[in-house]
Order: sequence, then C-alpha cells, then structure tokens
Amino acid sequence: MEDRGAELYRRYLEGEKAAFDELVRLYRQPLIFFLNRYVRNISSAEDIAADVFVELLVHRHRYNFRSSMKTYLFMIGRSRALNFQKRQKRLQPFPEQQEPSTDEELLADRIIRDDLHRALHRALNAIPEDYRVALHLVYFEELSYRDAGRVMKKNEKQMTNLLYRGKKAVKAVLEKEGYSL
Repeated sequence: MEDRGAELYRRYLEGEKAAFDELVRLYRQPLIFFLNRYVRNISSAEDIAADVFVELLVHRHRYNFRSSMKTYLFMIGRSRALNFQKRQKRLQPFPEQQEPSTDEELLADRIIRDDLHRALHRALNAIPEDYRVALHLVYFEELSYRDAGRVMKKNEKQMTNLLYRGKKAVKAVLEKEGYSL
C-alpha cells in the first residue's frame, strides 16, 4: 500500500500543483522538529526543511517510490542537518552554549506539556545523539526500525541496539532526576 506522501507526490508529478502544498503541510512540522534535534536552532531547522522540499522539487527523478515519502524526506533532512553542523563547527572554533530562541521555546512548550514530558525531553537531550535520533524516529515519528535505519544509515540490528541502549540511557537519566520507572 502506498503512503499518503508518495500519493501526493505522484499527483504533483502528474500536474496537480496543490498536491505539493498538501505534502508540505503534511510533513513540514514533523521534519522541523526532527531537524531541530540536530541543529538546536528552530530558524535553522526551518531553513533546512525548506531546502529539503526544494530538493524534492528540483530533483524529481531521485525519489523512486521504494521507501515512504517521510523516510525519504528525513534522509535528506538528516544529511542536510549534518552538513549544517559541520559548517557551524568550522565557523565557531570554540563551541558556545546557545540560548534557545523564543521560537524554539514556544515550539518546545507546545510539544512538551507536562512535567514528565519535560523530564523526558531533558533526558533525551542528555543522551548521545545517535540514541536520541533513533528514539525520535521510532517513537515520535513512528517510523519502522527499517525506515529509521535508512534515515540513519544503519541496519535493523544496529537500530535495535541503538534503541535498547537509548531507552536504557533515558531511564538512567530519569531515575537520576528522581522518577521511578
């Protein structure tokens, strides 16, 4: 069965321009939230997400309909976010702790509502990036282990290990903060 995103993209390729707008509405926010986990700056995450959709417009032949549209967009986004991180490291030889922007705080407040969610958010930010990204893709974006593995360039066994270790690390952080799980 074809996913909604692929169906919309196919309709766009057949000439229905409004289908692309609907595709953007469907995936824009989840993509920005995912990218923000990498770049930790909501404005940069929005810019990268826009680049991902431009990539889809400019290089129409690259999407082959073998993976879900969501997986494809997140793969492109991850690659762009990693490139952004590399550029930032070159520009700032001494990394500074950036204060979250007002937009980022509003996004976090909207998504993370109660105390346990805030603690979970802090715990996710305290664990290694690979664990955090794996957990985000599988539990927040509801990608399969296979699709999450494609995004992260890992096989299913590696994803299983990352998720196991990630959950264990989150549990340890939460227990350290006084939550009993």
